[in-house]
Amino acid sequence: MFLTAHSIIDGYKKGIFPMAESKYNPYICWVSPEYRGIIYLNNFTLSKSLKKIIRKNKFLIKVNNDFIGVLKNCSELNNKRTETWINDEIVNSYHELNKLGLATSIESYQDGELVGGLYGVQLGKIFFGESMFSKIDNASKVALVYLAAFLKEGNFNILDTQYITNHLKQFGAIEITRKEYLILLGQNINKDAVFPNKIKRNVLEYFI
Repeated sequence: MFLTAHSIIDGYKKGIFPMAESKYNPYICWVSPEYRGIIYLNNFTLSKSLKKIIRKNKFLIKVNNDFIGVLKNCSELNNKRTETWINDEIVNSYHELNKLGLATSIESYQDGELVGGLYGVQLGKIFFGESMFSKIDNASKVALVYLAAFLKEGNFNILDTQYITNHLKQFGAIEITRKEYLILLGQNINKDAVFPNKIKRNVLEYFI
């Protein structure tokens, strides 16, 4: 089955998401983890050191300025990432979701260069985070903080991280069972939240 914007949305509503076997493998599998990583946005936390970095305005943050650039950077193979689950079909399908207004990228720039960012899909009161990349220290972390601020402004409840990592734990990520996730999904997927065009306050004011 070919991956489409419609099939991705349908999958999210059922609690599953697509992944490729590898960057150059065209096969797509649908994943439903036994344990799911999520962040309740009301519990999103950030360290004092990261707050200091944000106050320095080291990065210029943009939204959907270069969505395809974020996807391609997330799919790049390098010394740190020797394999990826993002193949061309996933890139093309999520780019289509972005054109439909259902997928969003948060991007960090330094000296005019895209140096970090992340992307995901918004449905109901959930943002389904997909992947992030960083070319320099803290670029993706700052993008994640801005994402959380946008989601709080838009009245979202949950950031779905799919899996949990030590990197995400520092922001308040927890692990729940598949059964718990499906209940949470049902409670939030059909409620209204809109990803805002901008945040109305200083980003750190969302985390006081």
